[in-house]
Amino acid sequence: MGKRIGIDVGGTNIKIALVENGRIIYSNTVPTYAKMGYEYTVKNIIQSIKDLIKETQIEQNSIEAIGFDFPGQVDYKTGVVKLAPNIPGWVNVPIAKMIEDEFHIPTKIDNDVRCAALGEMKFGAGQGCENFVCITVGTGIGSGLVVNGQLVRGASNAAGEIGHIKLQMKDGPICGCGDRGCLEAYASGPSIVAMAYDYIKGGKSTKFSEMAGDGEITPYIVAKAAQEGDPVAKRIFEIMGEYIGIGLTSVINLLNPEKVIIGGGVAESGELLLEPIRRTIKSRAMKVAGDAVKIVPAQLGNSAGVIGASMLVDI
Repeated sequence: MGKRIGIDVGGTNIKIALVENGRIIYSNTVPTYAKMGYEYTVKNIIQSIKDLIKETQIEQNSIEAIGFDFPGQVDYKTGVVKLAPNIPGWVNVPIAKMIEDEFHIPTKIDNDVRCAALGEMKFGAGQGCENFVCITVGTGIGSGLVVNGQLVRGASNAAGEIGHIKLQMKDGPICGCGDRGCLEAYASGPSIVAMAYDYIKGGKSTKFSEMAGDGEITPYIVAKAAQEGDPVAKRIFEIMGEYIGIGLTSVINLLNPEKVIIGGGVAESGELLLEPIRRTIKSRAMKVAGDAVKIVPAQLGNSAGVIGASMLVDI
């Protein structure tokens, strides 16, 4: 596999990398400027690709492919971003064609978590696995599914929305999707923060409140407090892990994967989150499927998306 470009487009920043054989040999991050509209962002991406080519001193015709990962709903087959909720204006944007017309290099796009799953499958924690689930836990919860060695996209390229598994039949907290009772409404970065403030309002004395001072409480602060032994913070991660474990139990019973790979910003808390997830799955999953699965951390970290995106032309 020769030199390729992988691009991770987020609501705040765009990460661009030159990748060769799964190894990043150059990377840069530029602001998305999402409020300026998608046209401005596309121009910014094009300029970033030109800057990469100039700074690495490679010939444009030596680049085999360009791949993008986007949050939200994308159509891999047509190269169109259908909807990127955290990037205003990105509705039915034919980004793959726009980039191909500019650079005459084969270009593909896919959902960000599916790209992370692809990166982990080839070069990370999913190596050697035929069946696994890769989830990211951050602002929301997303997943990429690999079944019999193939990335699963579904009939309309919308497979993998594990964050919207329903944990409650009626009522429940409202989710960003507009429905109630979704997994990510119970267990995600915002859920950790909401629960932390609820404990404070209830009169609990907490280390994370002291650590935040006059600033806002963040999932990182709560995790740091838990690692330093704060019992309330530890309880928050216990609850989060149990919710995620219950959601994953349904997926494990359905798909019987070899591994569940867990990444994302909240998952950087490590065993604080992984241990209650494992414990919940062990007690709640069907025995055969539950005994077969391993719950492991992602290996590629924030690089999984760009590495996976660089490989999209091959699949």
